[in-house]
Amino acid sequence: MAMNTRYTDKEPPRTEVDALEGPTVVEFGTSWCGHCRAAQPHIASAFDDHPTLRHLKIEDGPGRRLGRSFRVKLWPTLIFMNNGEEIERLVRPTDVSPIRQAMAMIDH
Repeated sequence: MAMNTRYTDKEPPRTEVDALEGPTVVEFGTSWCGHCRAAQPHIASAFDDHPTLRHLKIEDGPGRRLGRSFRVKLWPTLIFMNNGEEIERLVRPTDVSPIRQAMAMIDH
């Protein structure tokens, strides 16, 4: 798998995300968001320790159903899931440590 470097505007249906088996990180944000850009080095560093972890990097914004279904309000929002269940959530992470800890919770 590995970390995705670009946000996609093709969001899967929520039912598809909930049906994913195994550990998954769902990241909501946009390429023009300063908070999102600032978080990328921390997210990338955390993925170095979990190179096989599934990463969905979804562009969010008004009218985006997937982000609304997860009640995303600020970017970036990282949702750490295992077998379709949300285990942890980080909003606007500014350090790699909490990202690594959340990844360890779902990818052990």
